[in-house]
Amino acid sequence: MATQKYNKLAGKHVLIIGGTSGIGYAVAEGSIDGHACDLSTPNPEADIEALFEKTGKVDHVVFTAGDGLAQMKVEDITLEKIVKAGQIRFFAPLLVAKVATKYLNPGPGSSIVFTTGAVADKPIANWSVVASYAAGLHGMTRNLALDLKPIRVNLVSPGAIDTELWKGFSEDQKKAFFKEISDKLPTGKIGRPEDVAETYLWLMKDTNVTGFVASSNGGDLLV
Repeated sequence: MATQKYNKLAGKHVLIIGGTSGIGYAVAEGSIDGHACDLSTPNPEADIEALFEKTGKVDHVVFTAGDGLAQMKVEDITLEKIVKAGQIRFFAPLLVAKVATKYLNPGPGSSIVFTTGAVADKPIANWSVVASYAAGLHGMTRNLALDLKPIRVNLVSPGAIDTELWKGFSEDQKKAFFKEISDKLPTGKIGRPEDVAETYLWLMKDTNVTGFVASSNGGDLLV
């Protein structure tokens, strides 16, 4: 009886955009069902619409899609690089929310959960482009929580998590970077996708939470 009471995702249709690896894949494992979508095409809205047409009505949409981290010095920033960095990280989530309103079951039992990053709260040198979009997602989430009510909209802000998004680093660079971070963290470790997946699952299940930014960062903002 207790298992049924708290297994709130049982029988729910969860659409995960970006669920082929990393955090999205871990969420898919925890929420039974998931789908992936390529958002790098010239017309992502049409592809998003096609995905929803294929999946039909859903209860939750989880957006974990990402691409290589657009680190660059200020003098190397161009409009083209800014736009490219934002297609998957910022423009696509907003388009997903637009399309999702036609397919999400009505009421607070349904939700959209986006993904940002701790750089929105704690600056890192040469991450100005990424940080701009990461911080923008905070405002997007809160405003969509009003625009789409009673459907809930929330945001997960992971810290350093060992996923494929670090593929731009060599293995030695990644190890050194992760060691530098983990040595400072109160938890003493880099997060794993399965750790952060619990945050998404909570936000889907708790029908009393909307417009909220949930951090899973090992205490990074404390140090």
